[in-house]
Amino acid sequence: MQMISVNGVNLHYADTGVATGTALVFLNSLGTDFRIWDHVVPAFEDRFRIVRADKRGHGLSQCVPGGYGLSDLVGDVEALCDALGVDQVIAVGLSVGGLIAQGFAARSPDRVPALILCDTASRIGDAATWTSRMSMIEQDGLGAIADAVLERWFPPSFKAAHPAAYSGWHAMLTRTPTEGYLATCAILKDTDHTAETKALKMPALCLCGSADGATPPALVKATADMMPNARFVEIPEAGHVPCIDQPDAVIRAMKSFFEEHGLV
Repeated sequence: MQMISVNGVNLHYADTGVATGTALVFLNSLGTDFRIWDHVVPAFEDRFRIVRADKRGHGLSQCVPGGYGLSDLVGDVEALCDALGVDQVIAVGLSVGGLIAQGFAARSPDRVPALILCDTASRIGDAATWTSRMSMIEQDGLGAIADAVLERWFPPSFKAAHPAAYSGWHAMLTRTPTEGYLATCAILKDTDHTAETKALKMPALCLCGSADGATPPALVKATADMMPNARFVEIPEAGHVPCIDQPDAVIRAMKSFFEEHGLV
């Protein structure tokens, strides 16, 4: 276990791969920890430094009182990279992790030669949807929404084919600290990054599962279309977390993107 204190928050992270050079920094979605990347990371450890971290209030990272925003989550990633001596970052973000990646790239474009944005957008959902979800959790707990959330994460075939794994991901979600989950929901409710994302000029790969029930392909493509150097790739038979249900397709798309832009 690797832990570090940045911005007054203890973060759980992993630092693997090659010792120097550009790092792939993997940023997780709402209600997950960095294990979601377990089937993707090994494909890149021979050529990149790999940094993964649980955002505050998730996984083994410290759960602090709410009232923080997207800029604070971006600041945590920035401070972590500084502490580890990582300068150049290819940010790989899923869902809210993709918003954090967009925020990091907007704040420090000179540090981000490229972006991988998975199943994310410049604006995810609307205020009414997030307010409703938060109210349900406050009243009945995360367990009350878990089945509906996993239906958006995975296509129906995944549960039937991988019942044990499905149970494990369900447990990961329901064991997320409620305070951390709610604080991140509040960030999603309040965040519209459209203006900043339109200004991002670095190459970007926008991936989306064809069966994503949280950020559907049309939404992700619209985000790709607003960036001048972005490419959209739809992953067949994948849900909201293709790094779990279709990792080989994610790896192929990433490798092709890296080769296209001379990043390997």
